[in-house]
Amino acid sequence: MKPKNIVLLGCTGSIGVSTQKVVADLPEHFRLIGIAARGGVDGAEKAFRQFKPKTVAMTNHSKAKELETRIGQPVLTGERGLVELATMPEADVVLIAIVGTAGLEPALAAIRAGKDLAVASKEILVMAGELVMSEARKHGVKVLPVDSEHSAIYQCLEGRDPADVKRLILTASGGPFRQTPREQFEQITVEQALKHPSWNMGQKITIDSATLFNKGLEMIEARWLFNIEIDRVDVVVHPQSVIHSMVEFRDGSILAQLSVPDMRYPIQYALTCPRRLPNSIPPTDLAKIAALTFEMPDPGKFTSLRLAREAGRACGTMPAVFNAANEVAVARFVDRQIQFTQIFETVEKVMGAHRVVASPSLDAILEADQWARKEAARVI
Repeated sequence: MKPKNIVLLGCTGSIGVSTQKVVADLPEHFRLIGIAARGGVDGAEKAFRQFKPKTVAMTNHSKAKELETRIGQPVLTGERGLVELATMPEADVVLIAIVGTAGLEPALAAIRAGKDLAVASKEILVMAGELVMSEARKHGVKVLPVDSEHSAIYQCLEGRDPADVKRLILTASGGPFRQTPREQFEQITVEQALKHPSWNMGQKITIDSATLFNKGLEMIEARWLFNIEIDRVDVVVHPQSVIHSMVEFRDGSILAQLSVPDMRYPIQYALTCPRRLPNSIPPTDLAKIAALTFEMPDPGKFTSLRLAREAGRACGTMPAVFNAANEVAVARFVDRQIQFTQIFETVEKVMGAHRVVASPSLDAILEADQWARKEAARVI
C-alpha cells in the first residue's frame, strides 16, 4: 500500500508537532509533502530537515525570506501560499492546525480540489460549518475531526444509523476552576488560568478550557460535523480526561471512546481511518487510572455553554461572532487588561448586539468576524 501524502498547515504549534510525531512513527504509511507555519522559523526548519517536504509556506513574509535562506529552497508566502499547499495535486489529506480565520480559505480550497480535510482548527467549523460541510458533500470528500472529543464521537458513530442517535455527549476536564466558587472568579489570574489539569496545549486553548468556552466551541463544531441540532449536544465534566466523548442512542445505550490524554491518538485516526495501525504511544492502563468520575458543569459559573447553545440555535453568522468576541476577550485577559469574568460578559454583550445573517457566504462570515472584534474592543 503506497504511503498517504499529507499536507500540514500549522506545523509548529502543539497539534502540528504531534502530527509530525505521528508521521515519524509510521513512515511506511505517511509522507509529509507540504508544511506551513506562521512565523516559527526554527520549528519550520526542523520539520523541513526531518521530512524533506516538496513545498513549504510561511504566512509571515519576512520570516519566509529567513526560512528560504536557511533551507535553500523557495518558500511560498501569505494566504496564497496556504491555498497552493492545500491544493497540491498529489495531496491525499490536508490537516489544518492554524489558529484563527487563516485556515478558512485553504480549507475550502482543499475541499474544492477534492482533498479530504482533517480539521484541528475550531474556527473552520465554528465560523463556517454550514458552508464547509455543504461543500464537502458537494465534492464528495471527508471532513475528519482531529479534536479528541469529535474524534471520539466520529469513532462511536461509525457504521451507525444517524436516526438511532439520541444525543452526543462531549466530555470536559472542567479546567482548573471546576471547584472554585463563583465569587472568587474575579480574582483569577492569568497564571492560574494557564494551569490545565490534564492537557498540554497552547495559551488560547488553555484559557478556553478554564472558561469552558472550548466546550462551547466544540458544541457548535459537533452540530455541523455530525449534522445534529445543538439541543442534542450535551457536556459532562469528566476530570480524568480518559473518556473523550460519548454517544447515547435511542435505546438508552451509550458508546464511549477511551485513551490516555494524548493528541497523537485522534491525529493518527484522522489520517488512517477506518484502519487502526500499531504505534509507539504508551498504552492506556485502566487499572492504573482506577476511577472515572462525572459531574454536570455549573451553568452559573460557566455561562459559556449557554452562550454557545444560543449561537448554535441562531446559526448563520452568530457562531462566528461568538468565536471572535471570545478571541478578543481572551487576548485582553492574557494582557491583563480585563478580569476573568469579563471574558463571559464581553461575549454576551457582543452577541446581544449582533444582527444575524442566515446561510452566509464566506465574505459575510469574515465581515461578521471583523464586526465582532471591533464591537468586543468597544465593549471592553
